[in-house]
Amino acid sequence: MRLLAISGSLRRRSSNTAALLAAARLAPPGVEIHLFDALGTLPHFNPDLDAEGDEPPQAVAAWRSLVSGSDGMLLSTPAHAHGLPGSFKNALDWLVSSPVFYGKPVAIINTSPQSTHAQASLIEILSTMGTRLVREAFVELPLRGRHLDAEGIVQDGELVAPLRSAIEVFIRALNSNGPDATLRP
Repeated sequence: MRLLAISGSLRRRSSNTAALLAAARLAPPGVEIHLFDALGTLPHFNPDLDAEGDEPPQAVAAWRSLVSGSDGMLLSTPAHAHGLPGSFKNALDWLVSSPVFYGKPVAIINTSPQSTHAQASLIEILSTMGTRLVREAFVELPLRGRHLDAEGIVQDGELVAPLRSAIEVFIRALNSNGPDATLRP
């Protein structure tokens, strides 16, 4: 099983990125969590660069290929002025006209109680785009101001337990055959 992790932060020492890297360390055998670290390389969304019959920019094609090749996605993003960072929204915009994201199972890791507006915005966007939100696998990790890296998160019993549980719930939802009430748009 291959999961794609996307951090909405471009910062080197991002708590969102650290949470996703910690999730990758906690993945059980047979599950690979790959962090997409090229968010800042995507060109500004422009539908003219994605016209029907034309090849999209190379970075966009690579982004879509990673999304297409994943069984599910883990997302974590900070809030900027109560919304999503522009680079993160830009990456999602490049998926709107592509079928690779529709129906994709998604779980969200929220690292700050203050980012509830951004998370609500993200949920609205993901619902509009037709993803399958696995809400039972959403997790809140209170990382704001703690300056923990992935190893620090994995070593913290209060943080690792809910993160590990969320990963397990997400994997069970992906492994289920047939309709599953935990997967809904």
